[in-house]
Amino acid sequence: MSLLLTSVRPYGEGDPVDVAIDGGEITAIGAGLPVPEGAEVIDGAGAVLLPGFVDLHTHLREPGREDTETIESGSAAAALGGYTAVFAMANTSPVADSAVITDHVYRRGREVGLVDVHPVGAVTVGLKGEKLAEMGMMAARLGLTGWPRAAEEAIVARDALLARDAGARVHICHASTAGTVELLKWAKEQGVSITAEVTPHHLLLDDSRLATYDAVNRVNPPLREASDVAALRKALRDGVIDCVATDHAPHADQDKCCEFAAARPGMLGLETALAIVAQVAVEPGDITWRDVARVMSEKPAEIARLDDHGRPIEVGEPANLTLVDPDLGWTVHADDLASRSRNTPFADLDFRAKPVLTVLRGRITARDGVAAAPGTGERA
Repeated sequence: MSLLLTSVRPYGEGDPVDVAIDGGEITAIGAGLPVPEGAEVIDGAGAVLLPGFVDLHTHLREPGREDTETIESGSAAAALGGYTAVFAMANTSPVADSAVITDHVYRRGREVGLVDVHPVGAVTVGLKGEKLAEMGMMAARLGLTGWPRAAEEAIVARDALLARDAGARVHICHASTAGTVELLKWAKEQGVSITAEVTPHHLLLDDSRLATYDAVNRVNPPLREASDVAALRKALRDGVIDCVATDHAPHADQDKCCEFAAARPGMLGLETALAIVAQVAVEPGDITWRDVARVMSEKPAEIARLDDHGRPIEVGEPANLTLVDPDLGWTVHADDLASRSRNTPFADLDFRAKPVLTVLRGRITARDGVAAAPGTGERA
């Protein structure tokens, strides 16, 4: 089976072209391409074609909390959000601190087959900070995050200095303050090998939402002031912050329907990430669709050293792609999301842009708001 995407605009630039896919690769790009024998033809109607997104920070909850999310449901949410690869965090139950757990997550991700699932191994056994885990056996990616403003900025400063003196790489998760932005600028000017991510919710929401004490808004780091939101948007535009990562964090109703301080921190993010980035950055003209490819696909893949994701839309490259309708217009309804949980702060909000097709190695994993059945489909 092969695919022919007609009338699409790679990176949202220029006149629409056709993109032919076969054997999991892009085989031709041009106007008026002939339809290969037996190919499925999909009319892109002038939509924006981007490399499939890569999420460096996703909570899939399996093993241990399959009532809130599974690798299957989380993969479906990711595919619907335009993602072709995600990194699953280690705070499962049991913790992903051994090859037994990380291998299970990886194998299950391959069985589902909707996105490439890369498990992130814990640094310490049980995440207790006492005994180092068998990191060599797991070959995992690492990251640090902070909670209060001072704690976040102190950690960023500390890790930047350690990376500088050790000649090491460091990646900062969940940058959320203007102070962190200034520290990142300083570290990069010093030649430190430092990268950072920002979540969609920290680009859109601010602490004014906390006045309701609705626990759906409880997240770590917490929602910040409007001035921090503005600084984060500018930092993403300018490249001080390198990429967007969702911190998709499903929680059961009972873990959110309680007093604010007792609620579990985190919110859903995979299916709304692109819409938020488009609303806060593309639609105002701060960044282009090519920049979206940079911060949601290319740079995350580079940071994670994924060779087959975040690749250019060119002949001979892997067909890991997402097609975005920039003017679809849609409203978030929690019950319509693919996740097993419903803790989205974006319920009833209106957005314009939305992924309408996701392709993983030439195989359609999501189309028009419906994820493919796990483990099904043929490579194009």
